[in-house]
Amino acid sequence: MWEWFIGFLTTILEGLQHICGDWGLAIIILTFIIRLILTPLTLKSTRSSAQMQVLQPKLLEIQETYANDPVRQQEELRKIYSEHKFNPLGGCLPMLLQMPIFFALFTVLKQVPTEAHFYGILPSLADSVAQVVATAGFAGAWVYILLDLLFGGLTFLPMWMNTRNSTAGQQQSQTLIMGVVMAGMMVWFGWSVPVGVLLYYNTSAAWGVIQTQFITNRVLEKYKKEEAERLANAPVQVHVVRKEQKPRPRKKK
Repeated sequence: MWEWFIGFLTTILEGLQHICGDWGLAIIILTFIIRLILTPLTLKSTRSSAQMQVLQPKLLEIQETYANDPVRQQEELRKIYSEHKFNPLGGCLPMLLQMPIFFALFTVLKQVPTEAHFYGILPSLADSVAQVVATAGFAGAWVYILLDLLFGGLTFLPMWMNTRNSTAGQQQSQTLIMGVVMAGMMVWFGWSVPVGVLLYYNTSAAWGVIQTQFITNRVLEKYKKEEAERLANAPVQVHVVRKEQKPRPRKKK
């Protein structure tokens, strides 16, 4: 199955290269096709992320209220998830589906001709940044290095964008720290992979950032409005605590 998928991806990439006449452009077109196919799932993921941001204050309140009762805490969280039809893992599906494509493309680009290029901007898409630096030096490999740094930057940017709508200061700090660590790991990883893989990832990530910027904010505002209307129309719950009645004093005979 894996070998078939790699062969299928290779056939599509070669076909696109024959049509447009450039390997780099073929990778970009392939990226657009993949992103268009994944758009419905991406929209669902965006909806899930926006819903998570709206529900975050409630979730934090439940976690603090039942901090000493994990069982009750999980019950209350499940009630919130069920009431709002929210799946905490809903935002992960598009990323999981892209991972096989990412690793398959890594294998495919190892097999492309060494002369495969991107309009002279990237003379060889099969070489890694490390290989180009070793042969041409840092000055001659500056475009490759820039693409690798962009690889890390586009890993960090979505995480930073998500923190802007977060209400928890501690969670914001943790997300930003994780983003910096992830960006550093991606730069290190991107140093030794074929630059064609970086071209695919950067194109895909840039698409995702633009899509998120134009869609997430609208979805988030929609859910905030719906949540405000739901709370405004919800019946007021009044907790009545009855005082314990003291026995009436009996008259002395």
